[in-house]
Amino acid sequence: MSETPEAPGAREPLAERPTQPPEPPMHDAPPAVAEPSSVATPAPVGQVRETGVCFLLMIVTLGFYSFYWYFKTHDEMKRHTGAGVGGGIALLLAIVVGIVMPFLSSNEVGQLYSRRGQKPPVTAITGLWVVLLGWFFFVGLIIWFVKTNRALNEYWQSLGTH
Repeated sequence: MSETPEAPGAREPLAERPTQPPEPPMHDAPPAVAEPSSVATPAPVGQVRETGVCFLLMIVTLGFYSFYWYFKTHDEMKRHTGAGVGGGIALLLAIVVGIVMPFLSSNEVGQLYSRRGQKPPVTAITGLWVVLLGWFFFVGLIIWFVKTNRALNEYWQSLGTH
């Protein structure tokens, strides 16, 4: 039998073709992360709430304003950072296990500062004011609220809210 030359453009025999694509080389580097766009969408900024007005509203509403305060402040912090419990969960916790809210609120306000690389003016430990002196004419509750609300207001003001 004689060999016949193959016509130009003829296909290779199947045995000589690779059956699988080559595997990508292994690297120790992490996968590339997409670069953030140069135009950042500004995060929503919360509302400054005057501490004296909040106290007055808490007294006039027999404490019900505190539920609103927990809901709104936690909702604003969640919208701003994408982290935290949010307004609905904060309201539920305030109704069911209200004693945790001073700790949780102060912690989340402090986290706003920590995310910016700043020392937080309040932390979960600030909630101890409520537990340690809350029984004494609400002194601990007042100290906690003034510290936490002031820190939150100063944070929002640093972002341009008046």
